[in-house]
Amino acid sequence: MLHLVFQSPIEQAVLQRIDPGDVVVFMENALLRILQNGVMEPALATLLKTNRLCVLSEDIIVRGITVDELITGIEVIDYAELVDLTVHNSVIQSWT
Repeated sequence: MLHLVFQSPIEQAVLQRIDPGDVVVFMENALLRILQNGVMEPALATLLKTNRLCVLSEDIIVRGITVDELITGIEVIDYAELVDLTVHNSVIQSWT
């Protein structure tokens, strides 16, 4: 399953609905919650053990965030890669 997370702040209930092997893309202002030393870092570090977590490069550029500020292990992808994820995941859940 592909999870598109737009929600900010990200609710713990959303993270609990992510199953091992699911892919998560943090979009728009949700990426403000995936910065190093943030409140979400412990929960996301645990998710990184079993899931692919991503953020759109365009979203970090617009918000003036560098890759070094993200939690280690979160992938930066572009729109073409996002489209590829939507094609390869028949079930998509949006969290707004």
